[in-house]
Amino acid sequence: MSQVQPKRKPFKKQIYRGHELDQLLDMNMETIVKLMKSRQQRRFKHGLSGKYDRLIKKLRIAKKEAVVGEKPPVVKTHLRNAIIVPEMCGSVVEVYGGKYWNPVEVKADMIGHFLAEFSMTYKPIRHGKVGVGATRSSKFTSLR
Repeated sequence: MSQVQPKRKPFKKQIYRGHELDQLLDMNMETIVKLMKSRQQRRFKHGLSGKYDRLIKKLRIAKKEAVVGEKPPVVKTHLRNAIIVPEMCGSVVEVYGGKYWNPVEVKADMIGHFLAEFSMTYKPIRHGKVGVGATRSSKFTSLR
């Protein structure tokens, strides 16, 4: 009997609006901004301050220092309103959510979005469990 090897799924290409990541990295910033939505275009048109450039510079340095085949070291930031650009792809950013640092691994699908969209500021609540002291009847439930 002939053995049929199962088909392997090819790696998913990182694409943003029909352009592969390699093409996006070769493009200049103006053409990348034209691919983004109007809110992001407006933000770039009005100009970015130096703090966003410093973040990209830190990410660039972290990528260079990374060992080949491993994730780069984490870069922490408070800039939740930073727009993700192709140069950030592949890096890991810890975004401050008010109390905790939330790690965000940047991918090509995230280009044009804000960092805050991938970092929650609250913990989702879990309904259903009785807390100690929550009700009168809870003093009769075991603490184990």
